[in-house]
Amino acid sequence: MSAAVSPAAAGPPPPVDDYRPVRGPAAPAEFRYQQKTVRGEALPRHAYANAADAARRLPTAGGDWTLIGPTNIGGRITSLALDPRRPDTVYAAAASGGLWVSRDAGQRFEPAWPADLTQAMGAVATAPDGTVYAGTGEVNPGGGSITYEGTGLYASRDGGRNWRPLGLRDSGAIGAITIDPADPRRMFVAAAGSLYNAGGERGVYRTTDGGRTWQRVLAGANGFTGATEVLLDPRDRNRLYAVMWDHRREPDLRTYGGVGSGVYRSTDGGTTWQRLTGGLPGGTADVGRIGLGQAPSAPDRLYAIVNQTSGPFAGFYGSVDGGDTWTRLPETPELRASQSSFGWWFGKVWVDPDQPQNVHVAGVPLMSTKDGGQTWTADSTTIHVDQHALIWDPRRPGRVYLGNDGGTYRSDADGYGGWVKAVHEPYTQFYSAAITPQDTTRVSGGTQDNGSLRSWNGPAFNEYLGGDGEENQINPLNKDEVYACYQYGNCFHSTDGGDTMTYFGDQVVASRRNWFTPLVFDPRNPAVMYYGANVLNRSTDSGRTWTAISGDLTGGPGPDPIYTNYGTITTIAPAGDGRTVYAGTDDGRVWVTRDLGATWTLLLSGQPWVTRIVVDPRWANRVYVTLSAYRAGSNRPYVLASIDGGQHFTDITGQLPQAPVNDLVIGPAFTLYIATDQGVFVSHTGGWAWRRLGRGMPLVPVDDIEYDHSNHRLVAATFGRGLYEIRVP
Repeated sequence: MSAAVSPAAAGPPPPVDDYRPVRGPAAPAEFRYQQKTVRGEALPRHAYANAADAARRLPTAGGDWTLIGPTNIGGRITSLALDPRRPDTVYAAAASGGLWVSRDAGQRFEPAWPADLTQAMGAVATAPDGTVYAGTGEVNPGGGSITYEGTGLYASRDGGRNWRPLGLRDSGAIGAITIDPADPRRMFVAAAGSLYNAGGERGVYRTTDGGRTWQRVLAGANGFTGATEVLLDPRDRNRLYAVMWDHRREPDLRTYGGVGSGVYRSTDGGTTWQRLTGGLPGGTADVGRIGLGQAPSAPDRLYAIVNQTSGPFAGFYGSVDGGDTWTRLPETPELRASQSSFGWWFGKVWVDPDQPQNVHVAGVPLMSTKDGGQTWTADSTTIHVDQHALIWDPRRPGRVYLGNDGGTYRSDADGYGGWVKAVHEPYTQFYSAAITPQDTTRVSGGTQDNGSLRSWNGPAFNEYLGGDGEENQINPLNKDEVYACYQYGNCFHSTDGGDTMTYFGDQVVASRRNWFTPLVFDPRNPAVMYYGANVLNRSTDSGRTWTAISGDLTGGPGPDPIYTNYGTITTIAPAGDGRTVYAGTDDGRVWVTRDLGATWTLLLSGQPWVTRIVVDPRWANRVYVTLSAYRAGSNRPYVLASIDGGQHFTDITGQLPQAPVNDLVIGPAFTLYIATDQGVFVSHTGGWAWRRLGRGMPLVPVDDIEYDHSNHRLVAATFGRGLYEIRVP
């Protein structure tokens, strides 16, 4: 992590990948974790699954959702598998976007997973008879650990059209599914377990009856130790290797390593196991995530990458005797740098099935060696960053498929270059959306690790600002005047639709800025804009210059700002009277000014993270507040309404699922639409009764919704399945 750049510093913007504020969330997942938990409490057990069940029980209203894109960008892939009976058929598991199948060698991917099941995926595997197995829940924890847990293991005998559960529902996240090719009814599953709660189904599980019954054959050293890898020796089906990982997320601490981390071996079919030492680290508090690879053509040759609990690289090791002894291999600068400070995001080693000296390692770039780890090259230019999955195609010599944070790629050179990206992969993770009534085809949005994307100025969606895409806005009166930000409020303005961007992040007054910094138009005059740091900024010239109109509206950062609240404004709602502005913060405060900042009144405090404040543009006293955080049986509200400017609030949560509410918009006749981690809901009764809105949208978090009053449409930014649109009355 590089040195901080002062938010108020003059000059050009900091490099996208280099900016880190003095105080603020350390990563996109850190931001999401803090937003979706109650301060001082861990994520409740089964919170996501329980909320999903509640969402399914609600009746549905409205028509059909339509995917509007992007189809060409992609998103994080966690696992890949090939169909053994159908050439050029590959399955890709998307982190929060379900399972996909390509039947044309990775060019076009189509859904292979039910829309109404969890979209969080950890592993995919295929049996010799073509049965597909999907393990739900993502193992990669992200900086702040808000990768979603799953609901166990599933199987499909018809290429992903129909699925049946196979148990391990309490496994939290599944890192690997290993099938015995000589007896497909014999399988092993690496269950990582819940990141937030001890216990449950974690460790290595074995079935000998095709998943009807399971036996845990390798348990962890403690309640937070789970398994991430299981390898079956291709020469000896009684010999297996497993990687265990001791990792947990507590309310104010993440510990991605510990005494339970290590590599284990079994020589009796998984009945008993021993930890491998012989020079390989393990069994200490400093050992973090480990990646393990075995050479299929020389099974006694193993490779392991080890990272520290805190994240940085700790060593690369090789064994030529089946794991009895290990040698630490040369530590090149390129290999060390590949893990950055977050090696727990990777933990993968892949060995060429024909050449035991040829190895690829997951990192920010793809790391490759042709001499068994003596020298390394890094591919950081021809593919997207952050590698997670790689597989060789046995039917096509030299053909390799790769999955990373940018989607799926194919190489016909054993992974040493020549990468071709998939052309149809609609599983992008969006934080925000922006639309314009002037052109219903024009939509943009900020995405995880894929920048700010737009639908215009190209045959497909294209990136017009890098980094993690955050707030996007389009002037409702001038579709070519657009705004886009990357992390920590580094915002840009354009008058030509984003072809040229001018930085204005150095013009605002700010001591602290959130990962996602709000930037909004005044409803009467889009030349007037508001920008939320720890203070509220106002511009009257379309964002060229800014003036602070408040003091610090927060309680300040917590004692350890990486793990507590950040002390920033998270939502801004200017009213239509030109004087009244509401603001909400990450530490649960709601404020109002009725004189453009001369005086401020605190309306609420002690709430969870305030995700959105929405004020009726016709009536400055009608205001709605939405709140975040999964809760365990709490009756605290998610949606509040006031008709007296916040003097009194009414809880209108009703029968909504206990899931974070991320956005709210007001439709005609006081119809309310809300975006939650379980989809979009509508109320035609001012919030007294809610229904699921529309059909056809997968069960995926929706971070942002935008309503086009002129064309009666709603656009939803989903975190895993791209942008959706629905026509509304």
